Amino acid sequence: MSKTVLGVFDDTHQAERAADELLRRGFDRKEISIVARESARGHEGSRRDHGGSSITSGVATGGAIGGAAGLLAGVGALSIPGIGPIVAAGPIAAALSGAVTGGIAGGLIDWGIPEEAGRRYEEHVKSGKIVAMVKADDDKVEEASEIFRRNGAKDVESH
Repeated sequence: MSKTVLGVFDDTHQAERAADELLRRGFDRKEISIVARESARGHEGSRRDHGGSSITSGVATGGAIGGAAGLLAGVGALSIPGIGPIVAAGPIAAALSGAVTGGIAGGLIDWGIPEEAGRRYEEHVKSGKIVAMVKADDDKVEEASEIFRRNGAKDVESH
């Protein structure tokens, strides 16, 4: 049986480092996802990567979410009611595009995340944090959790 391990990161570089490490440790790229809120480009207070470009620009050039982790093929930009524009990389992008009315929490239900926990992770994204997740077999859950923590994740859980 597999579980979903989730972690909350303060910036995209932490999440990407975690995704890179997961890949190096043999986790399947088709099971790794990252979700982040995207602020309007050029507005004060928008989330920026270290190079000064917005997350969406980085996705387009392979520099932010998806580039380092090789997840670029699964990147999608969506608008979630009550949250605004988000960027999702990996298989969660498809789940979220089908669950726009249910928000991020609705999309996470398909990943085995209880609604209450999904709402908490949705709030993290809404506040500008990055949520990364990976589906892992039972014997790899602790390893995935430790990789997330080692790379700066907070609120790491498995469901």
